[in-house]
Amino acid sequence: MAEVESFTLDHTKVKAPYVRLIAQEQGVKGDVIANYDLRFLQPNEKELPTGVVHTFEHLLADLLRDRIEGIIDISPFGCRTGFHLITWGVPSSKEVAEALTEVLTIIAYETKFEDIQGVSIESCGNYRDHSLFGAKEYAKIILAEGISEDAFERRVVK
Repeated sequence: MAEVESFTLDHTKVKAPYVRLIAQEQGVKGDVIANYDLRFLQPNEKELPTGVVHTFEHLLADLLRDRIEGIIDISPFGCRTGFHLITWGVPSSKEVAEALTEVLTIIAYETKFEDIQGVSIESCGNYRDHSLFGAKEYAKIILAEGISEDAFERRVVK
């Protein structure tokens, strides 16, 4: 059986919110991809409602791409406590945390529903399940706690 890194992580030891480099891998042609844990809420204590996760997914896919080069994908965790971020290249956890802080600030205080891409019946697989209000409220909570560049020791970025 393959070992999945995130299933070996002791979720009782991490201190959310944080950014954590899960892994980086080099392909046969030398390209490097990285997988990050963007943890918004403390595992096994809180979870994001599905409409909030869905709205965050759409907004992060748009807004983070303007701040971090080489984004391949942003996908929610099934546990609804955060997201995977997959990139070409390996930006530092601090760079990712700074970009995420900026994006959550925009979501919390500037974003209007018409700013969200892909929320129509034609462009979304579940267009009825979005909550911008919830995303704004959770963004404020996450920002108030601060995003750490380390999963185990609180080193909040500005």
